[in-house]
This record gives sequence, C-alpha cells and structure tokens, in this order.
Amino acid sequence: MTQQTIRNIGIFAHVDAGKTTLSEQLLAHAGAIRQTGSVDQGTAHTDNLPIEQRRGISVKATCVRMVWRDIAIHLIDTPGHVDFSAEVERSLWALDAAVLVICGVEGVQPQTEALFHALREQKIPTVLFFNKLDREGADADEALEGARKLLSPEIAPLWDAQATLEAVCNQDDDLMERYLMGEEPSAQEVMGKLQAFCRKGEIYPALKGSALRDEGITEVLDAMVDCLPPPAGDPAEELCGVVFAAQQDRMLGRGVWVRLYSGRLENRAALNLPAGVDPLTGEEKLVQRKITQIRSVAGQDAGALSAGEIGVVYGLGDVAIGHVLGNDSLLPRRVEPGRLRTPLMTVQAIPESPDQMNDLRAALMTLSGEDPLLKATYTRSLNQLQLHVMGAIQLEILEEELKTRFSLGVRFTKPAVIYRETVAQATEGFVAYTMPKPCWAIMRFRIEPAPRGSGVTFVSEVPVRELSLHYQHQVEQALPLALGQGRLGWQVTDVKITLTEGNSHQWHTHPLDFIVATPMGIQDGLRRGGNVLLEPILSIRFLLPVECVGRVMSDVAVMRGEVTSTITQGERVILTALVPVESSMDYAATLAAVTGGRGGMSVSLHGYRECPLELGATAERRSVDPLDTSKYILAARSALEGGIFDIE
Repeated sequence: MTQQTIRNIGIFAHVDAGKTTLSEQLLAHAGAIRQTGSVDQGTAHTDNLPIEQRRGISVKATCVRMVWRDIAIHLIDTPGHVDFSAEVERSLWALDAAVLVICGVEGVQPQTEALFHALREQKIPTVLFFNKLDREGADADEALEGARKLLSPEIAPLWDAQATLEAVCNQDDDLMERYLMGEEPSAQEVMGKLQAFCRKGEIYPALKGSALRDEGITEVLDAMVDCLPPPAGDPAEELCGVVFAAQQDRMLGRGVWVRLYSGRLENRAALNLPAGVDPLTGEEKLVQRKITQIRSVAGQDAGALSAGEIGVVYGLGDVAIGHVLGNDSLLPRRVEPGRLRTPLMTVQAIPESPDQMNDLRAALMTLSGEDPLLKATYTRSLNQLQLHVMGAIQLEILEEELKTRFSLGVRFTKPAVIYRETVAQATEGFVAYTMPKPCWAIMRFRIEPAPRGSGVTFVSEVPVRELSLHYQHQVEQALPLALGQGRLGWQVTDVKITLTEGNSHQWHTHPLDFIVATPMGIQDGLRRGGNVLLEPILSIRFLLPVECVGRVMSDVAVMRGEVTSTITQGERVILTALVPVESSMDYAATLAAVTGGRGGMSVSLHGYRECPLELGATAERRSVDPLDTSKYILAARSALEGGIFDIE
C-alpha cells in the first residue's frame, strides 16, 4: 500500500448533526459493512463501547477502514459533545484531512464553529456536508449562506456550478481574468483547480444530502478521494510518529494508536522512551521498550507501520498520549493537549466503599493515561482523588465506565472551579538551607508579575563560577513543584522568576539540596509579594432566537459577565460574551429552558482575570508548606509520612 492510495480523514460535527449516521452510510457504500447500524438502537459500528451503544452518543474517537475506488480510507469518527473535546483534539494529531457535517436545518451550530476554526488553524483540508435535508425546515442554500458568514467565504457548493466557478476564480487570478474576458472554462478544469485548492486548505468544497435517507453518500466518498490529500512523509527517512490514543487488549496488554508521519516501525524494534527526570542531573531518563505486535486499522497483524499509516502498537508500556516517537521537528503541526478546550473544573472521586480507594486510584490512573487532560491525582495526606473534568456529561460517562469496566462504584463531589494565582507586586524570596547538616543551598529570587497568559518564565543571572550549571538546572527543574500551590493554594502563573544569587558548598551540599530548597525560596517570595486570585473567563458564543436576546443579556450581567458583540442573522442573533466559569457552570440547562431548546452556546477559554477573594475560593494545601521549615525539611528527607512529593 503506497501513500497515494491512503487517506487519513476525520469526521466532525456538532452533536446530533448526523455524523455517526453518515459514517455508517460511508462504510456500507464502501463495502466495509453489510448493513448500516443505528445510533438510536446502539448498533452503530463506530460506537463499539457498551456505554456508547446504551446511550446513543459517541464518547471515544474510533478509527475504521474502508476502500473506495482502490483508495484505503482510514476514517476517524469523533464525538460531537463538547465534554469530549479532548478526544476530538487528539484525533487532529492523526489525520490529514476532514469532513465537517453541518445540520441543514440548524445550520452552523456553536460546536460546528469551534471545530471548523480548529481545523482551519491547523490548516487541515476540509470538505463540508450539509446533512438532514430530508427534514422539514431544511434549506441547503440558507445553511450555506450561514456557513459562509460564520465559517469562511471560501466555500464552494458543488451542487451549484456557477458558485463553484466563482469560488475557484477568487483563488486563481489567471482563471478570473479569462472568465472576465468571456472565456468559459471547462467543468474538468474548474474541478481540477478546486481539488488542488482544497488540498491546500484554501477552498472548502460543500456537498448536501441526507445520511438517514442515503442521499449524497457516494458524492462524499468521491470528494474524500479526489479533493482530500494523501499523507506526506518518507518511510526511508528518520522516524516521526505521534501516540494519539490507547486501548487495552486482554492478551497483549496496553496498545497505543500511532500515526506515523515519517520512517517505519517494525515488530520487535526497540525504542527509547521517557521514564521521568533524573533528580541528580535534571536530564530525562530513558527506558528501552520492544514492540511486541503491530495491528492495522482493520485489526490484523500488520508486522510493520510505514509513514502515512495508522496502527495499534503493543509493547510500549505506559508511553504517554501525545508522546512523539522520533524526531518531533518532522510533525506537520504541534501536538499540544488542551488547545481545543481545557478542563476548568475539578471534582473529588469517592469510592463506594473506603477499602476500594486503592482500586479506584489504579482505575483512574489508567483512565488518566488514556486521557491526559483528566489529570487524576492522589493526595496521600488527605486521602483524596481529584480529577480535572469538562462537564456533567463526562462525569456521567466516567461513573458508568468505572462501573462496567472496573466494577467500581463511585460518586463525585460537586464540580469546583480551578482557579490560579499570581504575585501582586515585584518581590524577593530568599532561602538559606544550611541546617541540619549535611546540606547547603543558598538562593535569592526576584519574582515579578508578568502579563496575563504569559505563564512562567525563568532566567538566571548567577555566573556559573558561583553556582554550577548542574545546580541551576535543578532549580529550574524544581519550579513546577515550587509553583504547584501558591499561598492561596492554586497553581501560580504569569510570573517571571530570576535567580539572582546562588551558593553551594564543596563538602556539605547534597545532590538534591537545590530541589528541596527551591520551594522554600519561592514561597518566601510569594508571601512577601502578596497574592492575586485569578479566575477563568469563558468566551461564550450564543446562537439565539430574537425574542430571547434580552433575557440572555440580563443573565450575562447577573453572571458578572459582559456582552462583547451582537450580530443579527435572519431570525437568529449571535451574541458573544465574556463570563466567569464560576457563575456559568450550569447555564447550558438554563439556556435550553429559556429558549425552548432553540438556543445553543459554544465555549472557549478566554483567559484569566483578577477576582476578589470573597467571590472565589482558596484551596487546601496538599502537602507540607515549605514555609513550615522544620516540618518541611523532615518531610523532604522522608522522615515524615507524606512529604513534599505527596501528590502522585
């Protein structure tokens, strides 16, 4: 199988736009399945988890294989609900092109817009399919007009030859000039140019039909082959691939889905994978793993994986989702979890029975390995399990998955907002860790507020002759530990930290002293500089009936938000607002009630802004406070149960 005979395509949509039904029809037309399944009846072939079949929704992205006109299409069917945006995001790491399904009745919905902008940002060629045109109220031309306004003007409706010609002329000056001179280009020439522009992500071909009524399906398959690009990359070049999902096999253990962009993987090949950081050197430790089996998308033993292909690789142990195998500079786009949507709420997971805490902990660590944004953490001193979550639907699915997959009952506390904090003013922090011997680490830090969204930056002004580079690396390595909880209990961000003074002792300095001492110096500075609570702010785009706009604007004000724009589009209004997470967590249900189910909202993180402490919250410290010096040093030296490395 050559790269020219492969297409790696993701299929995306707002929930209930008919995406999974379209996937079923594509598989049936291509001969991959004998009979289409039903989402409502739980028989869809791409919804193969028991949870998905019972609930009739897609929870996990699924990769299936079909062949059309001698082209092998690897189709990744993604969830439509925003709570599973992490699954959608990881799918973007693996594909070369996309099909975006738009409801012909509702038109562009909030999640449609979020998905399209993510695809466009990553420069992923995309074909649009206007679905459900069999339903009352459906209007392809109206939906097209809305898409041109909300998504891109460069949409070419393939059912309208004149509009398609105009879209191509807008991208091709030579063709435009010939057309204006009265020359009528052939349909073959126009289509050839359209396909070329689509493969470069400059035009978005649009098709229409009804997946439920089996209308327009072959046209979609033809467009996937003709308009969307084959994978690039050379099997003979250096290895480059990304791990984008994980699964468990009863016999083979943990397998990871890998998209290979360059090079080749074979059975029994050995790979060096990360195994944490060496605390003595600050360098990443490596462990060698040997591939035990490679399976194709079709589930067969493939023996090897070449550039452009997708497969499941066994034997790589607990390699993280998002890990890049080989040379990451060869990736066509960045792999960065949380770009599409970041969890902004945290919950505690409480086992049905206290003696099941260890089992629940192991299960959630497994699930966290499959979804890195879940961030399951266990705090030994508090005997607490915490998760980062997207929303209520995700919690319902987690509860059911723990019951069916791990036979564990669990309840979750009410979701709480994940705040952050920063320093109020420029300050200095100092630590002289010289007792009890043997130890010696003296440091002075300058800590300054930084612009919102800048994160943490670290520089050192200490000459190497005064403090060896080895110890300076340890200081930088210890910053995540030092900033994991500030004086208000939240992760510290938007600060610039400068090491201005550093001193070690030839005889007394222990190899780990600078890792132990850094949190003491940083926390000293945070105490001196004062603290500012930062709350997450959402950018919410509402799609509303005209008569509901006043009520929603009033609700935004009550939620401490502000309306930033309103655009009237026929009988609907697009209203955008900035609203704190804390006051808007349950607003989706309110909006559905207010609008009679006719309104929608899409959400993205706008950023963080200062919040009065009385309107926010502090967080309980999860480990020994570095400013409680004697207790902290004992903990750090493992003389006290718990300790500074208390969070696992």
